[in-house]
Amino acid sequence: MSEHDDNDKPLTLWEMLQSVLAAALGVQSGKNRSRDFSRGKPSHFIMLGVLFTALFVLVIIAVVKLVLHFAGV
Repeated sequence: MSEHDDNDKPLTLWEMLQSVLAAALGVQSGKNRSRDFSRGKPSHFIMLGVLFTALFVLVIIAVVKLVLHFAGV
């Protein structure tokens, strides 16, 4: 497989998840960022970003409720 063939393939779900997580943590590399812009669809990244944010908020709420429960509040 040549380098050109790799650039034509759309991103896999795993590659998009890695990019969303790296971007959320602020550690996205320039190479991956340019790959995302050339091969990815914005709508996919928006959906994954919203899903990640909602999941993150739900986890934070669950952790706070758990801590408050054990604190007896």
